[in-house]
Amino acid sequence: MQIVRNSFAALLVCVALPTLAQDAGVGEELFRVHCATCHGLDAAGQGPMAGVLLVPPANLTALQADNDGVFPTERIVQRIDGRDPLVSHGSPMPVYGFFFEGDDTAIKAPSGQPILTSKPIVDLLAYLQSVQVQ
Repeated sequence: MQIVRNSFAALLVCVALPTLAQDAGVGEELFRVHCATCHGLDAAGQGPMAGVLLVPPANLTALQADNDGVFPTERIVQRIDGRDPLVSHGSPMPVYGFFFEGDDTAIKAPSGQPILTSKPIVDLLAYLQSVQVQ
């Protein structure tokens, strides 16, 4: 019973947390510093390291188009924070983990489900959403 109460309390905290404003400008800077080497400045997967990687970097501008027009918020958060590791990165993504840690922030997935993540990841999401092509 205690576990149920604790889980319910955690859910209430997540739902009650305000969603912080996403800052695509900050996200773009984070992307440029930490991601563009592989994914390219345009996020299309053709960064300077792309040619030497065994697994080509993803075209991050097509995330929404490749997911039936819905930006895959949950999947992207889990890739960045390491809950859904990628073998191609050699370790859980990102290798810069401590740069993306911070105060927990609640955001909503397209399904309405709250996701607990950090402010830097929220900003990266805002930037990635801003570069999506149809």
